[in-house]
Amino acid sequence: MQFALVIDLDRCIGCLGGCRVACKNEHGIALGASRSKMYTIESGAFPDLQMYFMPVMCQQCDNPSCVKVCPTGACYKDLSDGVIKIDKTRCVGCESCKRGCPYSAVNLNQEMRLMDKCDVCSDLRSEGGTPACAKNCSGHAIYFGDVSDPESEISLLLKNASADHIHALRDVGNRPSGRFILRHSSWKEDVL
Repeated sequence: MQFALVIDLDRCIGCLGGCRVACKNEHGIALGASRSKMYTIESGAFPDLQMYFMPVMCQQCDNPSCVKVCPTGACYKDLSDGVIKIDKTRCVGCESCKRGCPYSAVNLNQEMRLMDKCDVCSDLRSEGGTPACAKNCSGHAIYFGDVSDPESEISLLLKNASADHIHALRDVGNRPSGRFILRHSSWKEDVL
């Protein structure tokens, strides 16, 4: 099993980060902190300009570099769902995982002095819920599911998209599980 997010960038409207607000509200994240980033990607030259919005959360990597560099074992891959999690009882806030993540998806919780990251709402999922970002996306751009299950909603979404419209963040040996669908613009290889 490998839970992941698939984001349809053609549907993302950059709504002042509704996915980020939903996440902050769900997890009580302080002002100035976030478990995700929102990028505005622009390309081309006048008059052929293109722009799209790209929310980036933890990519739930198959071979996570953040886990490899954690000195206490606090950052780990949960083998039951493939999600990278942080055990707050073992975390010392050293920021090794932050430096190890190629996507800037791990951050220091300043109030608790512990590391924090997207775990695709493990608490909500344990109660049968959906991650807050996917549930509250006003553009219906964020999808969540088991990417290893060929019958899951996200696998079917990817199957129905043309292969040249499916993108992943740069793989530096960590094999990111998240995917992005972009049909109407050119994918910027150097986003992250």
